[in-house]
Amino acid sequence: MSPLAEVLHGAGLSIFGSDISESEKVDHLRALGVSVSIGHAAENIPENTDFVVRTAAVHDDNVEIVRAHALGIPVFERTQAWGAIMRDYKNALCIAGTHGKTTTTSMATHILMASHRDPTVMIGGTLPLLQAGHRVGKGDTIIMESCEYYNSFLSFSPTVAVILNVEADHLDFFKDLDDIKDSFRRFAQLVPEGGCIVANRDDENTMDVVAGIDRKVITFGLHENADVYARDIRTKGMQTEFDIMLHGEFFSHVSLRVPGIHNVKNALAAAAATIFLGVAPLDVKYGLGAFAGAGRRLEFKGKFNGADVYDDYAHHPGELCALLDAVLPLGYKRVVLVFQPHTYTRTKALFDDFLVQLRRPDLTLLAEIYAAREQNTVGISSADLAKEIDGSSYFATFDELEAYLRELAQPGDLILTVGAGDIYRVGEHIVGTG
Repeated sequence: MSPLAEVLHGAGLSIFGSDISESEKVDHLRALGVSVSIGHAAENIPENTDFVVRTAAVHDDNVEIVRAHALGIPVFERTQAWGAIMRDYKNALCIAGTHGKTTTTSMATHILMASHRDPTVMIGGTLPLLQAGHRVGKGDTIIMESCEYYNSFLSFSPTVAVILNVEADHLDFFKDLDDIKDSFRRFAQLVPEGGCIVANRDDENTMDVVAGIDRKVITFGLHENADVYARDIRTKGMQTEFDIMLHGEFFSHVSLRVPGIHNVKNALAAAAATIFLGVAPLDVKYGLGAFAGAGRRLEFKGKFNGADVYDDYAHHPGELCALLDAVLPLGYKRVVLVFQPHTYTRTKALFDDFLVQLRRPDLTLLAEIYAAREQNTVGISSADLAKEIDGSSYFATFDELEAYLRELAQPGDLILTVGAGDIYRVGEHIVGTG
């Protein structure tokens, strides 16, 4: 909501709003001249208001929304507002997929910044380059991380729609995988004539989604059957080097400072999308070369007792698989996975898939499930996972988990705190930054 307010303010609208507490973002908006009230109250909505934008967390019974409806003031959700804003940009690059959205959006941002496009950006995480998760540019391009949950991305207006992968997730909203694929297909169909769909050639579900759509499709992947593909992939520690090939011809060489084949694919997706927008080979080379990761994406937190402590946002079996594929070959004596499942419905629906991945590290420590928006109506706990994983341990509280970690950490260990909740606090605490 904060970057949205900033963009609208920058467009010359008179913006005011409310939040439940003071924060740095509130201070930032006030410094720009945006009025922010603390607390929700009906009087925050004057009669001459043109429209109200709300986050999905604010429902119809909120006093400000009740007031807006009583006055006949149009009310939009945040994604609808972003969709309207996009229409004012020549290029709207929307990056979607079950996994990899934040990283790929960040990579595309690096490339377009290197090409001096001055883009407006909205990312679902923090990018060190921006020292934030967003920026307000003056160029003709907007880059948006685009989430399928609640069909949010169907409110967008992409001229370039990227689909990284399509898997079963958010099954508290979608009926099944076919329902998810239908949502992604409708997203791809939003692209106008003259626009482009960028699709993962290596992902069968993605190719099913884009099959038969009457728009230009550029594919990316690891093999020569893709339009944009990687050649001669070489890894050294956390670094990966490869050539980007375009229609069989050399385009650019990339030295990527983040590990894993999944990040090669993310880089190829970012390259394919920005190549369509006309960036030069050196823009791709230097943009990707400067990318060292987004916040909570294999983010180095520090050392404890000789162990390296990293944090990652992975909360789906597919993301765990990509993360472990990246770190297990790195030569650590032990990989210690500290995992906090995210939502009861996801844990229940993908229980067996989680077990496959959680059995892979040398040691798996499980925190209790992070509820997020849910109540535990399915009767599940992380303890149920621990019972099925030899040598794993379950901890009901962070204090117990942290005490155990402090005892076991030793030189040569890689400690990963993983999940979409607040498990990162454990790693930050033991290294002394939290």
